[in-house]
Amino acid sequence: MPQGCEAFAGLCFMGGPMSVNDDLPWIPPVLALIHEAVAAGIPVIGHCLGGQLMAKALGGVVTKNPVKEIGWGRVETTDPAAAEWLGDLAGFEAFHWHGETFSIPAGATRILKSAHCANQAFVMGPHLGLQCHVEMTEAMIRLWCRQWAEECAAPSPSVQTPEQMMERVEERLAAMRLAADRLYTRWIAGLRG
Repeated sequence: MPQGCEAFAGLCFMGGPMSVNDDLPWIPPVLALIHEAVAAGIPVIGHCLGGQLMAKALGGVVTKNPVKEIGWGRVETTDPAAAEWLGDLAGFEAFHWHGETFSIPAGATRILKSAHCANQAFVMGPHLGLQCHVEMTEAMIRLWCRQWAEECAAPSPSVQTPEQMMERVEERLAAMRLAADRLYTRWIAGLRG
């Protein structure tokens, strides 16, 4: 792990099966790195676990979500600030795979919610924390579906089966990429030159 953030134009943190609240030796240094980057104005983006790391580093908390959210589900904008990141998109179908969620840190603005998770994304200046996954590919979904049984989650309104996740996958991915392109384009615009 880098000892500081000054050499970077931006920092991106991805997902993972662990919890931000786990007693893992790499978590405190990552939280410190995120805090340092935000203080220095270096854009940070986080996907799922990455968004949870961001929230915790910025003073938020990560807790159990009321339900597991696995599979495709619509997210909706919650604040006019979302227009800076998503343009005229009021919502889109995103991919989800989480059992925990973050609170919105002080000074940040929630921009996305879903029916099963109130906090799907927050922004703070050039920083973007996501609970949902907008980075998915078909290969990633197929790989994750192999782990579905280990999630110990029965099909429900918030949990899809692997078969349901693969329905119209190309169409769903293409639609989600429109939203992802907008989010990433806005985030990239803040990178330090």
